[in-house]
Amino acid sequence: MDEQKFYLDTIERMMPGKREQLVEAFYEFLELEHLYGSAAETVRTQLNIYDNEFSMKFQRNPIHGIDSRIKSPQSIMEKLQRKGYPLTARSARQHLMDIAGVRVVCNYVNDIYALAELLSMRGDFKTVKVKDYIKDPKPSGYRSLHMIVMVPVYLSTSRREVPVEIQIRTIAMDFWASLEHQLKYKATGDVPDSLKQELQELAATISETDLRMQGIYDQINTL
Repeated sequence: MDEQKFYLDTIERMMPGKREQLVEAFYEFLELEHLYGSAAETVRTQLNIYDNEFSMKFQRNPIHGIDSRIKSPQSIMEKLQRKGYPLTARSARQHLMDIAGVRVVCNYVNDIYALAELLSMRGDFKTVKVKDYIKDPKPSGYRSLHMIVMVPVYLSTSRREVPVEIQIRTIAMDFWASLEHQLKYKATGDVPDSLKQELQELAATISETDLRMQGIYDQINTL
């Protein structure tokens, strides 16, 4: 119950004097966490099915690794508060599309687009948004393919559609993104422009390496 007390104390600081309502809201957020966790697990299961199928048919695995995360009730409410939305589970469902996240790390660039296409073709998944930061990188140099997919979750008495943010990237892209994230949050002040430029150049180098590795793989595959 320490976790419950922590969350309730956090919420009460945001909305003082409404303890009873907050207890109810806390359990609604726990149900939300379960719902979105189930959606993320559905995506992971489908990705593993594709990976195993490729291994059986083509003797290779397109997926190097899969990771998932669910925003905590505290994180959800903090984001709702920043955006000026009501601090309720219903508000979170309406306004936040990144409560559930799945990160897929692939071996090659072509694997990214192959998996994205397979996910889009699944009949009960509905792709609602795609951002291709591989073809159009962020100013920082960040590269990845982002998808928001509505995923069905079958509960004991109902079927729910739940958004899951899926990020698909290569090993090299993931390596750069992880280090850039660490550096960004480690910095106590503004990062000098010279370092930002160097990070952009390294991102471009990594992207070129990805393309060269894809070319080598394609040539070997034709032998």
